[in-house]
Parts: sequence; C-alpha cells; structure tokens
Amino acid sequence: MMSVAERILSRAVNEITPGSIVNLGIGLPSRIMHYLPDDFDVQIHSENGILGAWKQAAPEAMDPFLIDAAGAYVSLGQGASLFDSAVSFAIIRRARLDLTMIGAFEVDSAGNLANWKIPGKFSPGIGGAMELAQKTRRIVVLTNHTDKYGKPKILHTCRLPLTAKACVSRIITDLAVIDVTGDGLVVREKLVDISDAELQEKTEAELNFATGEGPHDTA
Repeated sequence: MMSVAERILSRAVNEITPGSIVNLGIGLPSRIMHYLPDDFDVQIHSENGILGAWKQAAPEAMDPFLIDAAGAYVSLGQGASLFDSAVSFAIIRRARLDLTMIGAFEVDSAGNLANWKIPGKFSPGIGGAMELAQKTRRIVVLTNHTDKYGKPKILHTCRLPLTAKACVSRIITDLAVIDVTGDGLVVREKLVDISDAELQEKTEAELNFATGEGPHDTA
C-alpha cells in the first residue's frame, strides 16, 4: 500500500503540465520532482536563482555548490539557467510562474493560506512563500487532511497568521482533491474509499460534493 505521502504525491504530479514553469515548496512538494519522467518538459524554479532545477544527481556526480532554496542538492535540466535572487524574485513578482505547490498548516474555505508561523514556535520568517502565494498564477496546497492530533487542517477561517489571502486554487490531501470556488469548497475526487459524511467529519469547513467523485477519478 502507498504511504500517505506517496498518495498525495502520486496525485499531485498530475497537476504539472508540459511546458510549464513550476515552483515546488519546501518539504513534501519538493519530492514531486522524483515522480516526473526524466524527459518531462518542465522548468522547475527555485527562489535562490535556478530555472531548470532537476532531480538530485548520483553521489559521484553531485555538485556540492548546486543547491535549491531548501538546501537540497539538485542537478540541472536541459536549458537551465542560473541568476541572482533579485532576478529570481522578479520572475515571481511578474507572475511568470504557472504553478506553485506548497504545504500548509491551515487552509480555509476562502482559499486563505497559513503555512509559516505557529505562535510560540520558532520560525525563520515568512520568506518567499508570501511572494509565491500572492503572485503565482495557480497555487495547489499539498497537506495531510488532519494534523497529528486528528484535528482538521481545512477550516472555515484560518486561525494562524496568514501567508496570503484568497490565493489557493486546489487542495490535495491524503483523502481528497478539493477545489476552492466561488461557491465554497468542492470535492472533485476522493483518493481513498471514504464516505461523504466521513470526509466532512474530518473537515471543519463545509464541503460540497461534485457528482461522480471517487478514488482516482480524473478532475
């Protein structure tokens, strides 16, 4: 059986279209790269100054000076380019990114995102997440449906400090694919065998259910 992370990632990789420019956030989203075919036509952007980042090289071919924004060793895909962080953030601020996949502590029914600060715990700062969330054409959140205590992470309204308002288009959890729409949250797919009532019980925000949703259906 697939792990929770594998279930999320195997579905999330389908969000990436050929020819797109994509930023993969720190943590779970960064692992999506390893689910892409080696010849897949995509430019992976990293805030520290890479366009065309690719999968980690074999240890004997690894460049110790080539890392992404999370400090992970990467290789370069065909046509990759390197530049300073000012140019990298100019790319973000000019809305050149087609897609950002990002983690979340909380996300709510209005598409608000909280993913940088839990009061009382150390945080290095909001960082590039704020810029990415505000300026990327499409934001997809990857997260467990509930936290480690079993409490919902998809809320009526975020309680933690926001990263950005009304920025999220789609939420992919270990249980379902949910779109943020003008009519609220709509369940497009279920990734496990779970009833509507059970899924709603694990979600604070009210869910609307699209017709014909089911495990691994196409959105």
